[in-house]
Amino acid sequence: MKNYLALIFALLVSISAFSQEEGEIKVASYNIRMDTPRDSMNAWPLRKENVKALIQYHDFDIMGTQEGFIHQLNDLLEMPGFAFVGAGRDDGKTTGEHSAIFYKTDRFEVVDSGDFWLSETPDKPGLGWDATCCNRIASWALFKDKDSKREFYVFNAHFDHQGVVARRESGKLMVEKMKEIAKNKPVICTGDFNSTPDTEQIIGLSAYLKDAYTVTKMPPYGPVGTSNGFRFTASMKNRIDYVFVSQDFLVSNYAVLTDAKDQRYPSDHLPVVATVHFAN
Repeated sequence: MKNYLALIFALLVSISAFSQEEGEIKVASYNIRMDTPRDSMNAWPLRKENVKALIQYHDFDIMGTQEGFIHQLNDLLEMPGFAFVGAGRDDGKTTGEHSAIFYKTDRFEVVDSGDFWLSETPDKPGLGWDATCCNRIASWALFKDKDSKREFYVFNAHFDHQGVVARRESGKLMVEKMKEIAKNKPVICTGDFNSTPDTEQIIGLSAYLKDAYTVTKMPPYGPVGTSNGFRFTASMKNRIDYVFVSQDFLVSNYAVLTDAKDQRYPSDHLPVVATVHFAN
């Protein structure tokens, strides 16, 4: 009888877990910080294992990354079961920082993908508007969920950190491109937009998509701010990293993760993660 009851209990737990998790997608936006020796004790070789451990422990399904060079992305591919789409911003291939989108290969299939630059000439590499430092690229993919057979788009970008006009126009271009490419299909958009919620570009994005922070069913978890500058005592009041979703999705929960080891963060940004599922 005891074994029979234990079997029934285990079955009920399994059914409950399945019903809670069925169809859910854990979406993250994570600026992993470029690899530069200027970071000294926070340089990529000294923190890459912590980045990988965080991603795997929190079990991200899809993750928009920013700033990663190709060798950093290849380091992340050491995590079993992941692949990525996205090109380098300097040549449209592998040179320069990427806005790569990582995904679990056992669950998702890439149907289509592409890239565009945040500039007046989005079809080719180049500086945009008043940006003076860097080319900026956005990457996208059309995914098919192998379980549900449903398709949805993911867009991921990194806006300029200096150009005020560049950030504003990048927001407009993102909305334009999402409408052009995704048409009426479901959309998820992640990114480091270097912009607080009161800026024109975020207001514009929020008018087209839903900000996961504001529509989550469970109250947001963690600090409001998403940038720490590798300072463990940073106040982190400014929210500049986002997960947006179209009306096709509901947001169960949202968090800014403060995982650290020996009072060191894995990156100078905190990962933003939202659990979403189709509304119907």
